[in-house]
Amino acid sequence: MSTITTKDGVQIFYKDWGEGQPIVFSHGWPLSADDWDTQMMFFLLHGYRVIAHDRRGHGRSSQVADGHDMDHYADDLAAVTAHLDLKDAVHVGHSTGGGEVVRYIARHGESRVAKAVLISSVPPLMLKTGANPGGLPKEVFDGLQEQVATNRAQFYRDLPAGPFYGFNRPGAAAEEGVIQNWWRQGMMGGAKAHYDGIVAFSQTDFTEDLKKITVPVLVMHGDDDQIVPYADSGPLSAKLVQNGTLKTYKGFPHGMPTTEAATINADLLAFIQS
Repeated sequence: MSTITTKDGVQIFYKDWGEGQPIVFSHGWPLSADDWDTQMMFFLLHGYRVIAHDRRGHGRSSQVADGHDMDHYADDLAAVTAHLDLKDAVHVGHSTGGGEVVRYIARHGESRVAKAVLISSVPPLMLKTGANPGGLPKEVFDGLQEQVATNRAQFYRDLPAGPFYGFNRPGAAAEEGVIQNWWRQGMMGGAKAHYDGIVAFSQTDFTEDLKKITVPVLVMHGDDDQIVPYADSGPLSAKLVQNGTLKTYKGFPHGMPTTEAATINADLLAFIQS
């Protein structure tokens, strides 16, 4: 397996396929690099170099007890990009991975970065606060943590079968393979990392990070996202970055890179080539 070891001794697993301009994919909670298989194959076949890593505590990376916060996530991503000496890279983040990309660029600069894409992403801030009245109450995230701590196997079966991919919507055709693949990826990771990761993705405020980003940013969000509600995320992020474009997808769910891969891949390719 291809791994690097971070400064604090964590082994990070990564995939690195092909040649050409690098596209780096950051996955959502509580998944792994495997969640990007469709995108990685698409762009590999279009002549790009594709890279994806398992976040610490997720997938095949070390199941450590600590460091499950956005600063460590960003530093781990920076360690991968430095190890591979990536230049002119396009960074694509889904959900929690979008927060990771934003914090990485704000914390480590744009010298290696050409563009960024935020898909169904958690910035600017998911948690409801006085300054963010459109966010979700803390009780929502406390409930997620309780399910991870007590019965995550069942929780990880129910979430993709319902709101994650919009399979709970009238007329939706649930795909059993997609649901089982989500469960497989989730159960590969560590419960402690997933428990702490809920705080990382829900309580991190990315407002100031977004303001620092000057490279072109494409923000892609479905207006039927039941995990990261549209109004308090995508449109706000697109306004906060200095060179942002918002693309809204009517009726698309949170997991749209999987269920609507043909549309998402085509739009990603157009943005990267533009």
